[in-house]
Amino acid sequence: MNCYERLHARGLKLPQVPTPIGNFRHCTREGNLLFLSGQGPLNEAGSLMTGKVGATVSTEEAYGHAQLVGLNLLAVLHNELGDLQRVKRVVKLLGMVNATPEFTEHPHVINGCSDLFVDVFGEAGRHSRSAVGMGSLPGNITVEIEAIVAICD
Repeated sequence: MNCYERLHARGLKLPQVPTPIGNFRHCTREGNLLFLSGQGPLNEAGSLMTGKVGATVSTEEAYGHAQLVGLNLLAVLHNELGDLQRVKRVVKLLGMVNATPEFTEHPHVINGCSDLFVDVFGEAGRHSRSAVGMGSLPGNITVEIEAIVAICD
């Protein structure tokens, strides 16, 4: 089963890649590495998921938001490569959670994206990662995740 079939089996589809909100690219290639800019949780209706995890957003809801971010990152990869089968390995994720100072479940939240990548790419989706809390994120989004991905030519 290829990565597109795995997405379909989970009832998921790639969203449209949003327009960058600033003076940057969603993806920069250096050699066989792609550096993906941080993405936020954009739902199917095109709305950003907002709020403070640990206050107005539960850990479980934020996990789902991190999965949405993962789908957005996959859409950026597909847009850049034309075919997700060209992904050799997901190398690294940096996951940022808009959380209260008392919140401590950042790794569980970012697992929403990590679990998706392992489901889609198998062992090639298993990556190094940091999951950190932030006092705020742009637009009050709940989660932002960036990625480094190795590709095959």
